[in-house]
Amino acid sequence: MLQGTLDMLILRTLALGPAHGHTIAYAIERGSKDVLEVEHGSLYPALHRIEDRGWIASFWGTSENNRKARYYRLTPSGRKQLTAQTNRWDELVRAINRVLRPATTD
Repeated sequence: MLQGTLDMLILRTLALGPAHGHTIAYAIERGSKDVLEVEHGSLYPALHRIEDRGWIASFWGTSENNRKARYYRLTPSGRKQLTAQTNRWDELVRAINRVLRPATTD
């Protein structure tokens, strides 16, 4: 994954509602039709980094299998960051496409 992409995907996943780590990873993988694989060794450092930035907040809850789990939710600052990162991503994709698929001028 490109640097910073995981952060954006986590924020997007949490825009749908609070979730714990396993659910976040599963949602990203399922949403990408299993093209993107989220390793726990990447996910949890990203979650801690994003939380330190104030984009998400965590709380303890009970998972579907009745175990204690840390859940994450998007903060208002995180919602603004998601919008900014999504706009930047769209701009980046357009720029890359201009290089990969230049318009033909006849």
